[in-house]
Amino acid sequence: MVSISSLTSKDEIADTTSASSIVPREPVIVTNAGATFNNLEIRAAPNAPNGYIPERQDCPAERPRIRSAEELSAAETSWLDTRRNKTVNAMRDLLQRIAIPGFDGPEYLTTHANNQSALPNIAIAASGGGWRALLNGAGAIAAFDSREENSTSPGHIGGLLQSSTYLGGLSGGGWLVGSLFNNNFTTVSALLNDPSNTVWRFENSIFRGPDRGSVQLVDSARYFGTIQDQVDGKRDAGFNTSLTDYWGRALSFQLINATDGGPAYTWSSIALADHFTQGDTPFPVLVADGRAPNELLISGNATVYEFNPYEFGTWDPTTFGFVPTEFLGSNFSNGVLAPNVDCVRGFDNSGFIMGTSSSLFNQFLLNLDNTDIPDSARSFIADVLGAIGEDNNDIADYSPNPFYGYNNGTSRSAQSGRLTLVDGGEDLQNIPLHPLIQPNRHVDVIFAVDSSADTNNSWPNGTALVATYERNLDPSGIANGTSFPSVPDTNSFVNLGLNARPTFFGCDSSNTSSVAPLIVYLPNSPYVFQSNLSTFTPSYSPEVRSGIVQNG
Repeated sequence: MVSISSLTSKDEIADTTSASSIVPREPVIVTNAGATFNNLEIRAAPNAPNGYIPERQDCPAERPRIRSAEELSAAETSWLDTRRNKTVNAMRDLLQRIAIPGFDGPEYLTTHANNQSALPNIAIAASGGGWRALLNGAGAIAAFDSREENSTSPGHIGGLLQSSTYLGGLSGGGWLVGSLFNNNFTTVSALLNDPSNTVWRFENSIFRGPDRGSVQLVDSARYFGTIQDQVDGKRDAGFNTSLTDYWGRALSFQLINATDGGPAYTWSSIALADHFTQGDTPFPVLVADGRAPNELLISGNATVYEFNPYEFGTWDPTTFGFVPTEFLGSNFSNGVLAPNVDCVRGFDNSGFIMGTSSSLFNQFLLNLDNTDIPDSARSFIADVLGAIGEDNNDIADYSPNPFYGYNNGTSRSAQSGRLTLVDGGEDLQNIPLHPLIQPNRHVDVIFAVDSSADTNNSWPNGTALVATYERNLDPSGIANGTSFPSVPDTNSFVNLGLNARPTFFGCDSSNTSSVAPLIVYLPNSPYVFQSNLSTFTPSYSPEVRSGIVQNG
């Protein structure tokens, strides 16, 4: 890990931040796509063998097994060698344009280009908050992306995305990350201006479904029927289903540019895409919390799970293990698959994983009387709720539990055949910082985009940062060696105006007992647009959609 103080001083960072806030800038153009990204291509080679229905198959010669979380996976370690080298030129260009006083960034990178441990290791984290968070986070990603028009103009930070190693998402931020990666890691502009009108068309709510050019009532009926058939197929194949299956399928129609929401698109297939294998993108990570179906509260020491293209699991000292994402749904026991047990493929549907990270929205579906949705949707959802039962309403079911019998002495779920997950923000850690502060990943700086609705007016107040900071101090040891910079309480956040402007946390390393990443906190605030719409607002006009993106 690079010491931030070795690159530039605290005062220099503050000076740069202040200067960048007053330099006149042309806006990054996100409402009209440039010629480079007029066409949004469907990502090649979705790899589920039978659409949304998981399928049992012969296992590979080297049978999958659970591995300990003592270190990074061999696959991630190998990928990092490629990606870190790819970030050098983008980082050099970015630092040359920023021109930090007293620090020759390009010279530093040239000197240390062959020493990965000396290169800044950058991560971006996009918080939860529904469609508001997706769009606000999209604005930040557009500003960070050197492919976007005007993003590399004076005063802008285009190229930060190309300089980053990790990109984390949770709930609405997870929809953003998932949509980017399930559409060839395209640009925000391309998604906003998709000529086929198949993705990011939020004027039709998720409860009405896409406009296919017919009578909306007919289009909605076809939409709900398709979702029902897909989930019924999974259940008929012998797998538990929950409301999150329906939620994830509906999300996919809005987020993935493929027929019927891309039922064969899997999270593990991201690892097969050329742009990923060649290290041309950051490493995507989504977050969820472990929770039993009837458990009402998520505590600060709840087990936090992550999904990445290679693995699903947790760094927490409870379960402390990972399973290959591609083989979720397989019947592991004591960390292995018995010789007579088949491997399951296709369980890790991208929409299901995005829905898992945002299962809080199941509560949206549970309150039909307070929701402005068409009668056809109301009837469909009521039938679904009656079929799956109350105890499954707000969880995502990952049965059979891949960690059954694994780490029996510490794991809360080791003796359960079911593993049930919920929205990653239910423990108040609404920014996906947990996977990014793991010591094995050696992240130096995290750009944390906070689109939370903590206040009565749906603005953030620092709750997410405070929750991660307090978890890091938890005497139970759940933090497991992670370190996080000191942050003030939420009242101080608001009183000091830290929820209304970018703020750096961690410049003074004396506030931590071990090396912690620098947190660049980027709160949603009315910079150019009143973007504080409710988390549960289900539809957005093109004008509001573009306004929130531009504000981000």
